[in-house]
Amino acid sequence: MKKYNVAIVGATGMVGRKFLKVLEERRLPIGGYYLFASKNSAGQTVEFMGKPYTVVELTRENILGKNLHYALFSAGAGVSREFAPVFAQNGIAVIDNSSCWRMDPAVPLVVPEVNPKDLDWHKGIVANPNCSTIQAVVALAPLHKKFKLKRVVYSTYQAVSGAGQQGYADLSEGAKGNPPKKFPKPIFGNALPQIDVFCPDGYTKEEHKMMDETRKILGLPDLKVTATAVRVPVFHGHSESINAEFKRPATVESIRGVLSKAPGVVLLDDPANGAYPTPLEAEDRDEVFIGRVRADDSVKYGANLWVVADNIRKGAATNAVQILQLLIKKDGKQKK
Repeated sequence: MKKYNVAIVGATGMVGRKFLKVLEERRLPIGGYYLFASKNSAGQTVEFMGKPYTVVELTRENILGKNLHYALFSAGAGVSREFAPVFAQNGIAVIDNSSCWRMDPAVPLVVPEVNPKDLDWHKGIVANPNCSTIQAVVALAPLHKKFKLKRVVYSTYQAVSGAGQQGYADLSEGAKGNPPKKFPKPIFGNALPQIDVFCPDGYTKEEHKMMDETRKILGLPDLKVTATAVRVPVFHGHSESINAEFKRPATVESIRGVLSKAPGVVLLDDPANGAYPTPLEAEDRDEVFIGRVRADDSVKYGANLWVVADNIRKGAATNAVQILQLLIKKDGKQKK
């Protein structure tokens, strides 16, 4: 079996380290790993697969000459905009976790449980969706296939880890009475109806990401979808209340039946006995957890879902590694 060489760009960050954890668990046919980061992090030693790896500064010179096949990026949109094309132009397929390429019509935006066939037309770069969008479409895609979506309303309750290590620190330090450095207001004991910056229409960039990415991933450019994204004082795990309206008859029983068989989904829906998902159940798990399935009687065919997932695993690292697995499998078939 052929062994592939993989670069991890942003290896010292929160998602970069989770890349390494997921890769260690999944044991893909990878012969060599190369860890890249900024100049400030270069020279650090990271223990991985039972051996030490030295982090190398991300420069054009350091990229070339290493016989790389794939690169996992989680280093921000600016870094991706500059360096992802360098990899791609040298035959190295990039899976990028930033917002840089997501809405580029020439770049597939992929959730493996939902639209894996979009990988067939990548031209060197594949975009990993926003964390909150990933778990939402894992829940919605099988329901759309069966009942056809008409309208979606998102209300999110997102963990501070979605803002990186600084967001995590704001909650930890806020518990000690210290002021925030990352968020515009204190997050400890609070809820902030602002994730990312506000746009001229009053929505935040995070809310636009969810709306735009949902349409692209599901292949529904005219889908009516709206969102309100809220940061809450939880370390790990995004929660979402999703209201979905369908074009076809959809009962609670039939929705549960679809979700119980959906890939990547754990249906945890017995509220009478205290069974519904929370971020603690989802922590360090790769699945998307769904509960609180209820009919929405305010419309002809509608339902409410409560959807929870680990935003750093399935919402970032695991989804990217799943894409890598599919690309390796596809590459292996082409080589035969």
